[in-house]
Amino acid sequence: MVPSDDAPAEIPDDALALSDPAYREAVVDLLGVIAYGEISAFERLAEDAQLAPSLEDKVAIVGMATAEFGRVAALHERIAALGADPYEAMRPFRAPVDSFHERTQPADWWEGLVKAYVGDGLADDFYREIAAFLDADTRDLVLASLEDTGHADFAVERVRAAIAADHRLGGRLALWGRRLMGEALTQAQRVAAERDALSSLLAGGVDRPGLDLAAIGRMFTRLTERHTDRMARLGLES
Repeated sequence: MVPSDDAPAEIPDDALALSDPAYREAVVDLLGVIAYGEISAFERLAEDAQLAPSLEDKVAIVGMATAEFGRVAALHERIAALGADPYEAMRPFRAPVDSFHERTQPADWWEGLVKAYVGDGLADDFYREIAAFLDADTRDLVLASLEDTGHADFAVERVRAAIAADHRLGGRLALWGRRLMGEALTQAQRVAAERDALSSLLAGGVDRPGLDLAAIGRMFTRLTERHTDRMARLGLES
């Protein structure tokens, strides 16, 4: 969560905040990108299952994919309750999200595990930062949609064991993790810059405090530090 020095002085009142068309549009944008991200995660995990080296790994990944997809309905319901079409809300994010995944297509099972843990973790951290500026109901929904499905521990266990068996793998995966970091940060910045509503949410307004340039810089520093922590947990250098 955003540290107190960068957090809004007061979380918006639900009814008052949602009566603001600009704020409502920002919430719809955020829920739209998260919903499409969940669908994309489901698709990628299903693809990863085909690369699984064991039946146990395949079943575990399929279970995680199912959990990801199961979160979409609640996000769509919230979008519809705000008077927007869930599919129209997701549509602007299809191209940038798909482009990110095309640029970071894993070469094997191990790269897929690192991508799911590191890449998705960075995106989730970014959305958690934004969640600090939301009304309580929307914030709770966003945070619930970002809860770990068990992939973190699964990826860490499998990757660390593989590196212990083949130290050369660690070097390759470390490079892969750095590439994912760069691509994910670029995507996060692009999405925020291209969607005026999301940018205004971070910038604040007359009745809502926001982040200045220095605070935005600190936010991206926190994202980088969390990435470093994840890489260390995997046994990789960031």
